[in-house]
Amino acid sequence: MLMPQPTTKLRSGDPWNWKTFVSLIFLEFIIVMFFVKTYIQSFYSVWFDNTLYSGTLTGLTIAIILMLGLYYIAIYPQRLTWSILGLRRFPMAHWKTILLTTAFLMIVGTLVLIVTSYFGNATENSKTDSLMQNINLFTLAIALISAAVISPIYEEIFYRGFIYCWLRNRIGVGGGMIVSAFIFMIAHYPTTNTMPLNFLDGLVLAWIYERTGSIWPAVIVHGLINGLTIVIAVGL
Repeated sequence: MLMPQPTTKLRSGDPWNWKTFVSLIFLEFIIVMFFVKTYIQSFYSVWFDNTLYSGTLTGLTIAIILMLGLYYIAIYPQRLTWSILGLRRFPMAHWKTILLTTAFLMIVGTLVLIVTSYFGNATENSKTDSLMQNINLFTLAIALISAAVISPIYEEIFYRGFIYCWLRNRIGVGGGMIVSAFIFMIAHYPTTNTMPLNFLDGLVLAWIYERTGSIWPAVIVHGLINGLTIVIAVGL
């Protein structure tokens, strides 16, 4: 992959220290992955008796926790605005990059999943399995809102807007892309069948953020990939 030539330069530095980074990593891998995905999601599963609904509510809970964490740990103490995490407008010319990147990830992602399907014990996506068992306009809408709207927004703000940029400013663009993609991949455990694809997605989404200087193109690509994957899975 060629190193990007950004038309809108990302912020060259940031006011955060290791304490900020470690606090948000702790929030993701201890509070979210251990507490929310183990105990809260189990509670939602019993409450709804439906993995699509419980998974969607779990995703919304994670989004709220991570966005509040970013605000109260990284933004508010420094009297910053969300623009430091990439929430800024981007030129219309970048739509070409968005569409080409989406096509690239759909094609290469399919090949990666075909290859990884031959290895080991994989944990499937329970929300997709639940959707396939009861497909109607309501359940499809819930799945699309969860996968194509909620997840792309909070994941791109957290993993590319904060994690990637924090790493980029300390270990460079290439190192930041690789390490942030690895963190993004690990965060998707235990859905192990898609983890290699998650790593690829993390690399490409960091690249598009670096290239455009805005988090929104990465959000759009992420949302299109997730939405198209669901539509293809249900056979529409």
